[in-house]
Amino acid sequence: MKSRVTITLITRVFLLVLFGLASDLRADEAQARQILVEAILSSGKEQTALVESLSSTAAPIVPDYLEFWKRGKIYLYQTDPDVDPIPVLEHEAETEGEASTYSRIVDGEIIVDEAGNPLVLDPEKMEMARPGRKTRRVFTMTVDLLALSTPDVSDRADAALKLGLKQDKDILPKLRELSSKETEPLVIEALEEGIAVSMLAHGSKEEQMESIQVLKDRNSIAGLDALKNLRHDINDGYAPYPLTEEEKAELDESIASIESYISVTDFVGTCFRGLSLGAVLLIVALGLAITFGLMGVINMAHGEMIAIGAYAAYISQQIFYTVFSQSTFALETYFLFAIPFSFIVAALCGLVLERTVIQFLYKRPLESLLATWGVSLILQQGFRLVFGAANRQVRSPSWLLGNVEIFDITFGFNRIFVIGFAILIVVGTWLLMSRTPFGLSIRAVMQDPQMAAAMGIRINRVRMMTFAFGSGLAGLAGVFLSQIGSVGSNLGQSYIVDSFMVVVAGGVGNIVGTVISALGIGVTDQALQPLLGPVMGRICVLIAIILFLQWKPGGLFPSKSRNLD
Repeated sequence: MKSRVTITLITRVFLLVLFGLASDLRADEAQARQILVEAILSSGKEQTALVESLSSTAAPIVPDYLEFWKRGKIYLYQTDPDVDPIPVLEHEAETEGEASTYSRIVDGEIIVDEAGNPLVLDPEKMEMARPGRKTRRVFTMTVDLLALSTPDVSDRADAALKLGLKQDKDILPKLRELSSKETEPLVIEALEEGIAVSMLAHGSKEEQMESIQVLKDRNSIAGLDALKNLRHDINDGYAPYPLTEEEKAELDESIASIESYISVTDFVGTCFRGLSLGAVLLIVALGLAITFGLMGVINMAHGEMIAIGAYAAYISQQIFYTVFSQSTFALETYFLFAIPFSFIVAALCGLVLERTVIQFLYKRPLESLLATWGVSLILQQGFRLVFGAANRQVRSPSWLLGNVEIFDITFGFNRIFVIGFAILIVVGTWLLMSRTPFGLSIRAVMQDPQMAAAMGIRINRVRMMTFAFGSGLAGLAGVFLSQIGSVGSNLGQSYIVDSFMVVVAGGVGNIVGTVISALGIGVTDQALQPLLGPVMGRICVLIAIILFLQWKPGGLFPSKSRNLD
């Protein structure tokens, strides 16, 4: 009985708080709408002052209405010459030919006739409400100040830093006032950083030196330009206060410290991007390492197996959207089903290819190259006939979007996912090849087919399953590639050269070499791109691989098997 009373009491308190918050939101919106109406009907300094006052209302509708006003969507509707016109917002019709509807700014309600249908207003009684030039200038500032009162901590911190970077003397007292009231550590840190940047321009000499130290301690990348500007002003003689040599050295030390911090973050970020690119190359090349490295089949249709996996992901998405009516559940879960589905579809296609073409061309590399190239062209045309010439878009689930920032280094969720995905595939492939009877049969057939046959291993069956497994891995690569770009008939062709490059440089037939080669090429490519540009960086990587193969023709880990010999 006591527990029931407690639950009832907690429920009532919760409802009171909820209703109280809703009531506060309605009050803020009503106040903002009233100020908007007065601002639209006024002009000059009064209008500017009213727009500025909107920043204190904390109403989320203000940014949208200011944007509508700036874009000319707000009109003055004159119903009676003796009374003030009514400010209204135009809502354009979604269907061409239909008339626009209008809502009153003061309450947001659509204007309707006596029958309750949207009223078509007389254009002759309407005049576009144009904000004054000075008023338009304070729009952005008002929205930024309004963002300081948003409940989202991240947005509030971004707004605080953004306002501080403007080094506006009029905003500085507002930032200080908020700093004394703010309780969130992230926002407090942003406010202190923003205030320090502003103080470089508007503070006393002591405050300037204190700000220099604050920005140095925080490794403020955002404040680096302000520090450099102060240094230039000192050199040019425009600084508000002369600094001693020791103070100048302190300023230079702060700039050097932040630049050193940026170099470290750039290096770590480059390594992360290189790892993610290497992971993409690894996923794409791992299937080829099986079919080409272990089986010795030059499969030019490997890129189309990647495309099959990507199209399978697209089909999974469409099926889920159809069954679940494009609900959030469909968007969030289809990808989990697309992964095994793409593997199975690509593996089955590889199995068919092996049974119909490849099995007749073992130990005939030139014929297998030409035959699979022809299959590649046929599949590309087939994709166009079935899915159309236009690329298809596969939407990413929300848990693959966004990023996390650690020490000013941005880690994208999709890049983290591909690295984890690559590790999972490599570990799974290694376990299959080294810890299962099927893996033992594969290695036996690839190293000495005649001896394997003498031991009772069904060579044709093992080759068929191995080729299907390699094709399935290519399908998994296609699933991920569908998340970082659109799906088209030529998707696989973009990666086929990279795949061969990775496999050859790593050592044909060696999965460990493929892993090291993919990661090495990915990191090297990302390290060279900022210095030489994307094209020249890629050319340098290619030249380096050619020179490396001249030195070690067998790659990093040359494989030795009687089959390949």
